[in-house]
Amino acid sequence: MFHIQGKTAKPIEATTFSELNMDEKDVEEIIKENSALITEDDSLLIVGQQVRNASNAISDLIGINQNGDIVLIEIKRDMKDITTRREAFEFQAIRYAASLAKLKDIDELIHQIYVPYLEKSTNKLTDGLTIIEQARRNILNFFRDNEIAQEDFNEKQQIILVASDFDDQTKSAVAWLNQNGVDMHCYKLIPYKINEELYIASERILPLDDYEDYFIDPSNRSTGSQLRQKRTYTRRNLPRIDVMLEWGVVKAGDLLKAKNHDSTATLLSTGNVDVDGEEKSLQQWLKEVTGWSSVQTYAMAIHVETNKELSELRREYMEANE
Repeated sequence: MFHIQGKTAKPIEATTFSELNMDEKDVEEIIKENSALITEDDSLLIVGQQVRNASNAISDLIGINQNGDIVLIEIKRDMKDITTRREAFEFQAIRYAASLAKLKDIDELIHQIYVPYLEKSTNKLTDGLTIIEQARRNILNFFRDNEIAQEDFNEKQQIILVASDFDDQTKSAVAWLNQNGVDMHCYKLIPYKINEELYIASERILPLDDYEDYFIDPSNRSTGSQLRQKRTYTRRNLPRIDVMLEWGVVKAGDLLKAKNHDSTATLLSTGNVDVDGEEKSLQQWLKEVTGWSSVQTYAMAIHVETNKELSELRREYMEANE
């Protein structure tokens, strides 16, 4: 990250969470309220925090991803917190994930994990529902918005490791596990303090993308934009709003409406939106409108001109260009 003054670029030095006097709990709260930091498409429903299993081990955060799988999120503040542990970071997470593999029924998840989580967040209740009713509605809506069949619930587990940096042993172990079918991701959250304000850069370092995505066939004269359009996308790798803008599916100046709410916003060329003269991310806008800690961004944003969800526009374009 650089600060540009005239024609001079001065690097902005990263700090650490420990230098900012932030502990692991602080980082956990940031991720809980801003799950887009550790996902590629904003599709993650947080359903548990500080969950204790039968072996008395505690998981930091638990979520459901866009495939209906349970996600275990383990957080370490800085690399020092990783290297000073008796047990390797990645193996600790594997043990916790193994205990979650036994959950095969959505009602089990609701009663054992999600309800206790919602009980600590009474502001998440709507329409006079009980906590159990609210939990069930949230999960079923999430499954509907992401086109997940209920019978696909928790077919496998995903692990997300989060830290401001990772040691070589952890990265090597995670890379090997990825190659052998374990769905494990590593995200670096790098804090910067600029003019007394905190900024966080998020970087996924594992798993790696397929390197062939970056190779261009010498006989193929397509533009880079055209090549991106022909990539194979899955639920784990859905294009985001910046790609939709490149495709022309939406354009800067389009009006968006929050589903089931009166709030509207204008789409900007950056992929953010203008709300009453203030630039915000899609997810930030929708969270503020709904009051929810987690929203399915592309299902909650309605493209006013077509009266379709962004997720629907995206799906239609992808199906037409297969």
